[in-house]
Amino acid sequence: MPGEEREELEREIHHLLARGDHEGAATLALRGYGAELFGFLHAFHRDEEDAAEVFSCFSERLWRALPAFQGDSSFRTWAYTLARHASLNYRRDVRRRELRQQPLPEDSARSALVARIRSETVSYLRSERRARFAGLRESLPSEDQALLILRVDRGLAWNELARVLNDSGQPLSEPELKREAARLRKRFQLLKERLLELGRRAGIVSDEGGGA
Repeated sequence: MPGEEREELEREIHHLLARGDHEGAATLALRGYGAELFGFLHAFHRDEEDAAEVFSCFSERLWRALPAFQGDSSFRTWAYTLARHASLNYRRDVRRRELRQQPLPEDSARSALVARIRSETVSYLRSERRARFAGLRESLPSEDQALLILRVDRGLAWNELARVLNDSGQPLSEPELKREAARLRKRFQLLKERLLELGRRAGIVSDEGGGA
């Protein structure tokens, strides 16, 4: 999504929230960001069924958590944070998550929207995954994949990354945000170098050119 469209989407979401229209804001957010968020979860879990289940959990959590959104970051950054936490919760304890989760009603408009986003995005990802670096990226640990996807594919700024990848459960102060952003920048540089080396070994990147 181009930057101007994203800014307009953010304004519309914030306008709906200011009016107290949480339902409308959540629906608009999922229509605008749902595909890229599902793509992130799909790459993170490497399994369509797991990604679909986590996306459903995330969507329900988004609707429930909207009143708690404070506007400290963009809505997009906040949504990625929710999606990543839903993913981590799913990985940590599937059984407890199943007991805790209240699924969306099958006949609800919400459920239909979530299902449509999943279906359309999976079709796109099946063709996108033919890219030559897809296999290399999937060989990396899931946390490294998340960093690559959020920085390279989604273009999140370093401070946004620090918020999304924060596992402390507490908001980061400005000094903490700067330190974490610097740490992630260094980690990303090392990760790029590692990926390039893997690409050279696989014959995808030439020794002369480098460029990924």
